[in-house]
Amino acid sequence: MKYLHTMVRVRDLDASLRFYCDGLGLREARRKEVPEGKYTLVFLAAPDSPEVEIELTFNWDSQEDYGSARNFGHLAFRVENIYATCQRLKDMGYTIHRPPRDGHMAFVRSPDLISIELLQDGHLSPQEPWSSMPNTGSW
Repeated sequence: MKYLHTMVRVRDLDASLRFYCDGLGLREARRKEVPEGKYTLVFLAAPDSPEVEIELTFNWDSQEDYGSARNFGHLAFRVENIYATCQRLKDMGYTIHRPPRDGHMAFVRSPDLISIELLQDGHLSPQEPWSSMPNTGSW
């Protein structure tokens, strides 16, 4: 058996690609447009693990509310510098719901409310403004 990918439905493909690619640094591996089914599949991968993918599924005309159910936990990524990653996401307008106060772990949510856990590769010393920043909302 080989693990292939995790699929998440997205409401706005451009907003999701901005978050996952520009914000998190994932790269588009491939894309499949299916006009007869009125959907687009975009497969993304992290540079250091291209064999594991996230499939973004965009249903063109869907008005379905995908909600924010917590039965799906989160996606997790190891990052080189958690402070730089969180700052880039914050500068792009995303809320860091659980700041990296300890220099090791943070949570942010995608435009479709998917929780993303960021884990520092190694450990960084606590730094302001992160070390005193409170949690915001839920993740």
